[in-house]
Amino acid sequence: METVRHDGRETAYRTAGDRDSGAGAAVLYVHGSGATHRLWAAQYGPDGPAHPAAALDLSGHGDSEDVATDPGPETLDAYARDVVAVAEETGADALVGNSLGGAVVLRVALDAEFDPGALVLAGTGAKLAVGEDLREWLAEDFDRAVDFLHGENRLFHDADERTLDRSRSQLRATGRAVTRRDFLTCHAFDVRERLDEVDAPALAVVGEHDSLTPPSSHEFLADGLPNCEYVEIPDAAHLSMAERPDAFGRAVGRFLGSVDD
Repeated sequence: METVRHDGRETAYRTAGDRDSGAGAAVLYVHGSGATHRLWAAQYGPDGPAHPAAALDLSGHGDSEDVATDPGPETLDAYARDVVAVAEETGADALVGNSLGGAVVLRVALDAEFDPGALVLAGTGAKLAVGEDLREWLAEDFDRAVDFLHGENRLFHDADERTLDRSRSQLRATGRAVTRRDFLTCHAFDVRERLDEVDAPALAVVGEHDSLTPPSSHEFLADGLPNCEYVEIPDAAHLSMAERPDAFGRAVGRFLGSVDD
């Protein structure tokens, strides 16, 4: 892992590919609630859709230092600064975000002094309301929240037990406090009235069976963003990049290739 220091903290990230080769647009992957850069292993690795590539740990996740922020806009702004710092350090131009990471990417595109060349919004939305039961369990019964998220057609559609166990372990490693902060930050997020301000070309990509951020949320993005494509990944739910990495990678690769042309 490499790190970049900014705003009084260090943010960790991993890179793949030759950043000095000048081949193609660099891509930065941004994970969702309770996750880390490891979510994107199949994308930033050697067989991923675009290189050079980087994936970061947002503040308080993985190897990155935490921030003392309230859930909501304050945390979203902190995460956006993480992304900008790593993007500037690595030369990344295209930003790929899942769930909370998609909200962070949209925040960067709308409000940061950084102009991404392309956006991939995966398993996310312009509004990310979190159900009352899940918010309650995140506060009072974390194990129940973890079990709920791994129910059918939430994080996964038909993942094997090894994948499910690794996902559960990652949420527990991140811990209740940071994961709850993530979900409450999602719950406060709403940029439905600002989508027309986004200049960058975008791809809205969603798992066919995603019940957390369903296809309709991505159709809304495709309709509201000025230049946005829509792709649905068959036989996948919220984490289509982990459940169907080849199909996800092909969709992202085609889109980024069209932006480069």
